[in-house]
Amino acid sequence: MAKQVAIVVLLVLGLVNSSYAGTSVGYYTGKCGSNDVESIIKGIVQARFSYDPDIIAFLLRLLFHDTMGNKQTDGSLLLKGPNSEQTAVPNFTVKGYDLIDTIKEALEQACPGVVSCTDIMVAATRDAVLLAGGIYFDVPLGRYDGKVGLASNVVLPPPDISVASAIAYYGDVGFTDLETVVLLGGHTVGVTHCNVIKDRLYNYKGTQQPDPALDALYVFFLGNFICQNNDEMFVFLDSPNSVRTVDNSYYQMLLQGKGILPIDNAIAFDPSTASYVQDLANNNDYFLDLFTKVLVKLSLVGVLDENEGEIRQLCSQTN
Repeated sequence: MAKQVAIVVLLVLGLVNSSYAGTSVGYYTGKCGSNDVESIIKGIVQARFSYDPDIIAFLLRLLFHDTMGNKQTDGSLLLKGPNSEQTAVPNFTVKGYDLIDTIKEALEQACPGVVSCTDIMVAATRDAVLLAGGIYFDVPLGRYDGKVGLASNVVLPPPDISVASAIAYYGDVGFTDLETVVLLGGHTVGVTHCNVIKDRLYNYKGTQQPDPALDALYVFFLGNFICQNNDEMFVFLDSPNSVRTVDNSYYQMLLQGKGILPIDNAIAFDPSTASYVQDLANNNDYFLDLFTKVLVKLSLVGVLDENEGEIRQLCSQTN
């Protein structure tokens, strides 16, 4: 526990002692007349979550792909166009754009030209995490929207990335080994398709056998009842009972040999990350606390200032 507390303190100090292009907690206070920007965002997210709890998965993935795709949290993924980031293969199944547009429309009516689309994406994700069982956390706001979003700029890790490569990829923007494992905890509300994992179920590395690292009964269930003759069927990355809840059950699944994606399984048994998975699986409060801090850190990667970005009038196009 002392080790865990020390890590949390270091994460907090890392955030407090850094400056991120003029962002701050409560940034929009007094900037939208008598309207509370964050309350408007929260209300619309709550309304959507009430009938579509999958929005938590959509928003977490949207934020992750926007940030890590080009190493900037700049809303560039929200831009539409023939060569936009949305047309990059890893972004084909990203969703949640409609919710960001709905919030933007409401805020433009309240105070035109004040709130960036990037801030909407970040604050909406924070609110969805809370609704899905996470804990409340403040997010610095005041980001500007990027003016460029090209598919050719998108570089995202494949599901079979090695642990060493994943650590290097996330380390390139300042994430530690532990933070990388915590960030992957977003898979607690994630899904994939059978075509992504069918080799692990039926023909691992050309052996005509399942991946021996997967739990045998789980392989039988997935191979015979979920994925048989249906490559496009969804597979939850967490327990079906917890797939819409932000909690540490994802790590518990990994320790049971039920890590669906290769990288999920790998972090549970690689010497450089296994102890982190064990600690997170054993303590949900520890996971939730670290997860919120890692999300804040993610949301501050490559933030643009007013000289580099703009406040878009429409989230899907530059001004």
